[in-house]
Amino acid sequence: MPLAPALKEKKRICRTIERLLRKNIGQPRRYPHKDPLDVLIQTILSQNTSDKNSHRAFLTLKRRFKTWESARKAGAAVIEDAIRIGGLAHTKAARIQDILSTIHSEWGEISLRFLCGMNTEKAAALLGAFHGVGLKTINCVLLFGCGQDVFPVDTHILRVSKRLGLIGEAESSGRAHREWAQMAPRGRCYSLHINLIEHGRRVCRARNPRCPSCCLADLCAYYQRKAVTNASLTPSVQQN
Repeated sequence: MPLAPALKEKKRICRTIERLLRKNIGQPRRYPHKDPLDVLIQTILSQNTSDKNSHRAFLTLKRRFKTWESARKAGAAVIEDAIRIGGLAHTKAARIQDILSTIHSEWGEISLRFLCGMNTEKAAALLGAFHGVGLKTINCVLLFGCGQDVFPVDTHILRVSKRLGLIGEAESSGRAHREWAQMAPRGRCYSLHINLIEHGRRVCRARNPRCPSCCLADLCAYYQRKAVTNASLTPSVQQN
């Protein structure tokens, strides 16, 4: 079935965005795949907190427990104490404990490495069955833990996507993931994901975006609206 014209154009724009970001920021370094269960728990810890605090919480958790089996046996209260610095420790500890217990009861060994041998749809469905695991977390596990060509949408990417006009202003993170699943250039999800986040941090910031220095300005609906507004506010000069 041929692509709808609007989707076909968005896919073309996304290929251009990926190329421009790679030219201006660089080709992201591709590290060896992380352990999928590590990625899952790291992503849970990253919810509603800063990267710095979630990273510290994860390191504390890994220092406290040498294996995920020992964390499961210790229980949610001990996990909560270890991750307190990351915020929402009670909720996150309960989710982590539930995931570890489910893996143990379903598969015996506490590992998610078997996901990497599944197709994307089956692996995503299995991850989505865990309580509190949404599309961003699923895609992070599959991208960074298994090297699959999927596209997680974080807060930076959501903001940049809306400003570029790729998705609607009112669209949710869930809808954005479904849109990006169709738009993202095949084989370039990793590069585009990493560089869009970096672009959101450096240039397309939540406050005071640096539009004049943006390599995507010519493609950006937000910038075009801003330019029109500024032009309308500029006093005209009468000629005699």
